[in-house]
Amino acid sequence: MLSMKQLSLPVLVLAALVAGQAASAQVLLPGTPLLNPPPPIPPPPPKIAVPKVPQLDAPPSYNFQPIPRTSFGDRIARCLDEAAGAGLSPADRDTYARSCAN
Repeated sequence: MLSMKQLSLPVLVLAALVAGQAASAQVLLPGTPLLNPPPPIPPPPPKIAVPKVPQLDAPPSYNFQPIPRTSFGDRIARCLDEAAGAGLSPADRDTYARSCAN
């Protein structure tokens, strides 16, 4: 029968060989391409802007610009759709669309 020392020596040699091969696989030689390039640099953090807080004693500001109006063709199409949805006849749709678009 084999003694404990004789049995443990081959096991230790085998373990050392396996560990040595795993460690040697991580060594990169000069001139070899990198399989795992470093990750790109992260984007800069977003800029945080403080919102403008309205002042109680400031005069109110008004916007006197007129509301933009849709084109005549868009208004006619919308009015024809409304007339058709209401169940009007084709002749009544035309009359309704002319008065609605203007």
